[in-house]
Amino acid sequence: QVQLVESGGGLVQAGGSLRLSCAASGRTFSNYAMGWFRQTPGKEREFVAAISWSGGSTYYADSVKGRFTISRDNAKNTVYLQMNSLKPEDTAVYYCAADRSLQLVRAKVPGYWGQGTQVTVSS
Repeated sequence: QVQLVESGGGLVQAGGSLRLSCAASGRTFSNYAMGWFRQTPGKEREFVAAISWSGGSTYYADSVKGRFTISRDNAKNTVYLQMNSLKPEDTAVYYCAADRSLQLVRAKVPGYWGQGTQVTVSS
């Protein structure tokens, strides 16, 4: 089992920045690809970003490319999502996810999910 706990969400004005963190426990963190997803009421969960176990490969949704950066610190068992130039349409619950397979993370079917953290961007 892998336990994931997100933090760092909150309320920010449009154009501002937030950094989300996801702390992992339970298994060897460096064996897992990680991802961030987001969801708003009535909509499907949306892929935001993913990172390979080593951090050497990263992937982004077109809607966040150039504004968001995913990174990881395997020594701290933590993955981050730096969000800059935030827009009201970025408002959502953000979820951290993990799987041994990067392909499953990118396919939106990772084996493990966090509980989510709310991000609200005001206009």
